[in-house]
Amino acid sequence: MKKVNFAEFGGPDVLRLIDAEEPHAGPGRIRVAVRAAGVNPVDWRIREGQVLGAHPTELPAGVGLDAAGVVDEVGEGVDGIEIGDHVFGEGSSTYAEFAVLSAWARMPEGLPFEEAAGYPSVVETALRVIREVGVLPGQTLLVSGASGGVGSAVLQIARDRGIAVIGTGSASNQEYLRGLGALTTTYGEGWTERVRQLGRVDAALDLAGSGVIRELVDLTGDPQKVVSIADLGAPESGVRFSGVAGSVPEALAEAARLIARGKLHIPVEKSYTLAEAAAAHIDSQAGHTRGRRVMVV
Repeated sequence: MKKVNFAEFGGPDVLRLIDAEEPHAGPGRIRVAVRAAGVNPVDWRIREGQVLGAHPTELPAGVGLDAAGVVDEVGEGVDGIEIGDHVFGEGSSTYAEFAVLSAWARMPEGLPFEEAAGYPSVVETALRVIREVGVLPGQTLLVSGASGGVGSAVLQIARDRGIAVIGTGSASNQEYLRGLGALTTTYGEGWTERVRQLGRVDAALDLAGSGVIRELVDLTGDPQKVVSIADLGAPESGVRFSGVAGSVPEALAEAARLIARGKLHIPVEKSYTLAEAAAAHIDSQAGHTRGRRVMVV
């Protein structure tokens, strides 16, 4: 099979499309013929050699954690899933023609593989940080870097739970954020005052790592009401850094329910072939995504 691989840590140029042996589903696992794989910031963080506890890396290594595809092997002890089922989920080395998944859910009726691949890690992260920041129905959540995949999920999930949302993003993404139910403002000089004019902030999320931790603490009045997924220096200000949790089947089931109810939709901004993995990582690292980027197999 074809698979994206890297033999050393480094920039996007270390990625190679290689011929590799097919993986097989062990106990408690399934294998899918991959139709699409999600492109996540954690993918290039791992490629760079950043220390991410949930995903220790041994070289050479594959790339990718999220996939959507057709089940073609079912491991021992797995119930409720059959060969031929369409699923989305989390595993390893998903930038490939075949991948083994450790957590999965059936795809809702009518959901395209390309879109489905963008949900697993994003929804798991969104559900986790909403829980960790402790925001409650009737309160207001500020989301810095709201137009990417996690931000798009956070805004929709929060609104479904009765939480008001304020999202910051680039000027070109203001209409998109308003379409997700957020009050919005742009980055740049005076942004904190613009946020204050929109209302009280009870909790805040840093999803972009753009150096705004101190401002978020000031807006909430409490470092315990701020969580970052992108700024490794956040703990220096008393703010929780929420890293990669790994596969969470419950999050995938919740994603499927939200999508089926019409309460969650994250558009695919751009898709890439396996041979374009380096370009996908360059674009992901540049940020300013509206929705998701995915690999299409």
